[in-house]
Amino acid sequence: MFYPFAFSGICGGELTAVQASLPDFQNDATQVLAISCDPTFSLGAWASSAGFGFPLLSDFWPHGAVASAYGVFDTAKGMALRGTFLVRPDGTVSFAEVNRPGEPRDQEGWRRALAVV
Repeated sequence: MFYPFAFSGICGGELTAVQASLPDFQNDATQVLAISCDPTFSLGAWASSAGFGFPLLSDFWPHGAVASAYGVFDTAKGMALRGTFLVRPDGTVSFAEVNRPGEPRDQEGWRRALAVV
């Protein structure tokens, strides 16, 4: 899941909700990865202070390259949009959802997509 910024309100709420329901999303077959364009030091501080049990990955340099590959990089603002993807082990994307800035995600859709896996 891509998110705009560490330590921000909506992003914090979303990642805290993922952490609270982590067994719904992460198991032997599924790994949650949260990706932003923030520097690694910011992400490390946020992960430590929030107690996230999943990796926060930095797409800082080259800035937004991974978010661009998934079509969720906002070049004007230098941030990732709220993109959520379920990527199978063979690299195919079986679920994709993109929310605009300020638009929180509905995690029920993720649960339905994972139930099909």
